[in-house]
This record gives sequence, structure tokens and C-alpha cells, in this order.
Amino acid sequence: MRKYPLLSALAIATVLAAPATPTLAQTGKLKVGFMLPYSGTYAALGNAIENGFRLYVNERGGKLGGREIEYVKVDDESQPAKGADNINTLIKRDNVDVVVGTVHSGVAMAMAKVAKETGTLLVIPNAGAVAVTGPMCATNIFRTSFSNWQPGYAMGVVAAERGHKKVMTITWKYAAGDESVGGFKEGFEKGGGQVIKELTLPFPNVEFQALLTEIAAAKPDAVYTFFAGGGAVKFVKDYAAAGLNKTIPLYGAGFLTDGTLEAQGDSAQGLLTTLHYGDGLTVPKDKSFRAAYAAAYKMQPDVYAVQGYDAAQLLGIGLSAVKGDFSKKPDLYKAMAAAKIDSPRGAFTLGKNHNPVQDIYLRRVEGKENKVIGVAVKARADPGSGCTM
Repeated sequence: MRKYPLLSALAIATVLAAPATPTLAQTGKLKVGFMLPYSGTYAALGNAIENGFRLYVNERGGKLGGREIEYVKVDDESQPAKGADNINTLIKRDNVDVVVGTVHSGVAMAMAKVAKETGTLLVIPNAGAVAVTGPMCATNIFRTSFSNWQPGYAMGVVAAERGHKKVMTITWKYAAGDESVGGFKEGFEKGGGQVIKELTLPFPNVEFQALLTEIAAAKPDAVYTFFAGGGAVKFVKDYAAAGLNKTIPLYGAGFLTDGTLEAQGDSAQGLLTTLHYGDGLTVPKDKSFRAAYAAAYKMQPDVYAVQGYDAAQLLGIGLSAVKGDFSKKPDLYKAMAAAKIDSPRGAFTLGKNHNPVQDIYLRRVEGKENKVIGVAVKARADPGSGCTM
């Protein structure tokens, strides 16, 4: 009977003497959940974001901060009503560590609410909902794209500088459209202009004819618009078909012509837009990024690919700071918040509300390119109104 205690003591001593083994938190796979649109109006955008993210990870041997990355995908269908259920599926069923998404601002709002409640790290690679980095801001929510306010404000500044006095706006009636127009109005009115009417239609309605007729009758100095994806293609073509592009200049946030030029064809030529990325940038990182993306996917990247790439960069900076130990979340978030991203768009930092502080470029459509012709506003931060993080 005595030998059992002796054996127990020996076993205990052996365990105590054994070298420490790294915890699973530092060595296991890190699960990244993509919650993106893989069908519908924004499908191409979702695919570009995923491609960009994967490209950065693949350039590092499939790892970030020493951790191998495993992916889980959910199609959010650009349906805000399904947003909470979809992100909860990733968090609770699939046990992801990080959620990357999405494109639609309404869906992003639902995602941010759940992320804030559960403490799940959320990296937003597109949706510009102002509230996400405003009243809903949180230490675990980051954005690598823009706020809807930023490119809108920049184009308002440009339109005023170009001498326009009375402008109409047109967009889908949803958060992204409302906020983009709000940014435009702020920049335009600051320069002495006036928005005489705001036209809207429900998302994703693309029956523009009645509104185009109203624009033709009103004869404003110019029109500002926010559309993206398939809606942007049809709007630009319909605007040109109505002959309005010959008499009333059309300006837009860059999503109007990003990823859409092939389908828009001649209708888009000469259009001016504002965005944090464009073609012809003299940024060394952009040259290498474009070459790598083209080699990997047999196509040229757009702003959505850049935002996905930078989402992976941001996560990688955080993971490297904690040597892959995802359990050290305060240190992880601190490193991400202080990051300087070497982006293809040009280096940028994050504001106190975790939204990019970045140059917004003025671009002109030339052939199949959104050619950068200048900087509309330098190092433009989002106001972050309501953020008390």
C-alpha cells in the first residue's frame, strides 16, 4: 500500500520538473470569421475584401504573429435583419476569435452591437457607418476603411472650390447614403454652397428614372451621389443615357466608380470622385501590392481589396505585439490602436475612435482607371462624435 503514495510523489515531481509547454492560446490556430456579402449587389466587394486579407496572410506563410490562420465564412446577404444572428453564429457556433466584416453599414451596426456586448474583436474592412466609430465605439472595434462622412466631406470641399453654388444629392435611403450626403453637405456648405434637395430611394432599388427627371427639371449646378456595386453601375449608365452628364456634372464618393468601371463603360468617363485610394499613386507599397494581387488573382485590386489587406495588417501588428498570445487582449488592442499601417493607399494611423486618419484623393475616370489627380483633403480624421472610449 505504501508504494502508491511514493509513486504519486514521483509523478508529481516529474510534472513539476518538466519544461513549460506553450499554451494553446499562443500556438493553436487563430480562427478568423469572414462575415461578408458573397451574393447580391455587393458580392464582388466581399470577394475583393477576402482576397486582400488572404493575400497579406499568405505573404507571411499563412500566419500572423506566429499563429496559423483558419477561416470561417458566412454570407451576410447585405441583410441588416440577419446581422445579429449571423455574427452570433460565428461567435457561438464556430468559436471564431476575430470577426472581419462587412460592407453594408446597416449590417455593420448590428455586428458592432454584438461585438461590443460579447467583447469579440471586430475589424471592419469597409462599412462606413458613422456610429460604429462614434457612439458605438469600443476598445475591441476597429475600422481599416473610412467613415461615410470622410469621402463625402472631401467632395463637398471640392465642389465648393469648383464654384458650384446649388447642388442636389441622390442616394439609397440607408445609413451609408445618409451619412455620405451629410458629410458632403458639411464640406459644401462650409465653402458657401447649398444643397437644394436630397433625393432618395429604398435600398437596393435601382429604378432611377423619376428622380433623374426631377434633376433635369431642377437644373442644379451639380449632383452628388452615393451608390456602390450593381446600383452604381446602373445609376451611372442611366445618368448618361438621360443626357445629364453633358449638362450637370456628377460627383460621387469613390464607390461610385470603384470595381464598376468595366460594366459602366463609356458612361463613367471623366467622372470625379473622392476616396482614400485610386490608380496611379506613387506609393512604393502600392506597386508591390498590385503586382502581388494580380499574380494571385489574375485581376487588378480595388479599394475593397486594399481595405481587406490592411485589416490583416492591423490584426498582424496586434498579434506580433503579444507574440501571438490572443489572451492578452488589452495589449493586443493597445498595439492595434497605436499602429501605423504601411498601406497601398499611403501610410495611415488610427484616430482615438479607431477610424483611419488618412488622405482623401480626388480621382478622375480615365479609361478603366480611377486616376488620382490630387489630394482633396490631407490626413482627414473622422470627427468621432459621441465616442467616449
